[in-house]
Amino acid sequence: MSISRRNARRSVRTLGVAAASAALALGFAGNALACDISEFTAAATCDGDKGVITVTDRDPGGVTATISVYLENNGADARLVGTQEVKGSAEGTTITFAEDWKPNAEYRIHVLAKGFVDEDIKPNLVTESTPCKKGDTPKPTPSAPEPSQTPSESAPAPSESTTPAPSAPESESAPPAETPGNAPSPAAGESNLAETGANSNTGLIAGVAAALVVAGGGAVFFGMRRRSSNSNS
Repeated sequence: MSISRRNARRSVRTLGVAAASAALALGFAGNALACDISEFTAAATCDGDKGVITVTDRDPGGVTATISVYLENNGADARLVGTQEVKGSAEGTTITFAEDWKPNAEYRIHVLAKGFVDEDIKPNLVTESTPCKKGDTPKPTPSAPEPSQTPSESAPAPSESTTPAPSAPESESAPPAETPGNAPSPAAGESNLAETGANSNTGLIAGVAAALVVAGGGAVFFGMRRRSSNSNS
């Protein structure tokens, strides 16, 4: 009889330990299947020439969550891109938001799973510096190159032309000076007087000749008058 009681007590104890172990196992399993923000990831990718934002839920418990994507501007929500629901899986469930994002744009992704998660994916999503459409890449404005030398060093001052000036033809050149002969050259004053006749006897000779002409004319006049008087007598 006493042996049966002991066996019963041992059985009860064994069942209690087993129940406690099962409860702990279920508790750990429940925690492992609970939805958590770390199971959500976001990325900015390209679909051809268009930009898209993807959010992946790797919640093995399959809890339904609502995903909201916001474009940020100086730390504030500029606009709501869109809102979608996702049911996670161990392999990961991905949803896509059509958003033609710009380079280096910032987005806030909020996850809401009632009873489990109500927070943002950290850090915020920042897009790549290269856009999906290659033609939209802004071209840098070329800056004026800095002069490597000062103007006085880079451009030498214009110097006098070294090209000889064309010489005048021989016919137009000045005649060579006459070589002085052995005879002494007359003084400057004497040369001028000889050319004008001021230093010669030309005036005297002319006066004597005029006097002789007058005298001869008078002699001829008196001779003719004497002849006429003689003929009349």
